[in-house]
Amino acid sequence: MTQINNYLPIRNEWLASGTEIALEPDRPIIDAHHHFYDRPGWTYLLDEYLQDAQSGHNIQASVYMQALTRYRESGEASLRPVGEIEYVAEVTAHQQAHRPQVAKRMIGYADLRLGAAVREVLEAEIAAGQGRLAGVRHLVTWDADRSLVNPLSAAPQGLLLDNAYREGVTQLAPLGLSCDAWLFFPQLPELFDLAKRFPDTPFIVNHCGGVVRIASYAQHPQAVFAAWSASMRQLAELPNVYVKLGGLGMRINGFDFEKGERPPTSEQLAEAWAPWMMTCLEAFGAGRCMFESNFPVDKGSYPFSNGWNAFKRLTATASESECEALFRGTVSKVYRLE
Repeated sequence: MTQINNYLPIRNEWLASGTEIALEPDRPIIDAHHHFYDRPGWTYLLDEYLQDAQSGHNIQASVYMQALTRYRESGEASLRPVGEIEYVAEVTAHQQAHRPQVAKRMIGYADLRLGAAVREVLEAEIAAGQGRLAGVRHLVTWDADRSLVNPLSAAPQGLLLDNAYREGVTQLAPLGLSCDAWLFFPQLPELFDLAKRFPDTPFIVNHCGGVVRIASYAQHPQAVFAAWSASMRQLAELPNVYVKLGGLGMRINGFDFEKGERPPTSEQLAEAWAPWMMTCLEAFGAGRCMFESNFPVDKGSYPFSNGWNAFKRLTATASESECEALFRGTVSKVYRLE
């Protein structure tokens, strides 16, 4: 696969050269975040995910995250994203009777800037999801350095503070939907303001809060960590905010795992991730944190098995109740899997 937009290329031979056997293979896991991609030069659909998910860890179910996949090609523009939910619901329907229950819950996309009019889209996605739609994600990533932003998902500055966007958010809680948030860490204070305004809506911060350590951010690593940490601790004050631990295999994270002769071991991953993930755990507690694969995006940096092994190494001293929450309990509660 060649590099697509801002994504790291997936090199299967490189991944195979360092794939580990699963640690604690019987531990039940619900993968809180993965995608299907069907783009020029990059296909990662049900078969590809199953190959990863059945590689040794006990993945029992998953939460599917919107990825601009299989939108409707005609009809009203605002309703075209419903096609993604229709597609995922259809191709994973038979899998609900088997392990893993892929896309047991789904997160769709709806343009929240439609305000109250977004309800039509939300209701259409609920119907298309056949009872499995749990929430939506409207990407808000913005930075003055445009090289950091995926052009497929670029957003205007200050979108979380936009009145129309917020009117769209008001439609979520009455329909029992949550709001996933993918943003860069300097935007976390805006998310705090939004989540505080809507205490009845669950907000799930993706990928440890948008860690960025490249470009101009690479010049001030201590300042980056301090600002990120302060914002995450502030968010943790709000009981309706949760965080996904994972998604640190992207280009913007600046860990450079992809530059090694072989893939990073789970020990190397755990060591690199510990300051970030342990800060989240200390701030939010295991009851508001959940592990995610973020595949196939993170697949450019490490094999699926190594990533979950790293999570297990990071929780080696955690209690059984904490592990249960991190690997299965929190995601089940937030997205109502059980």
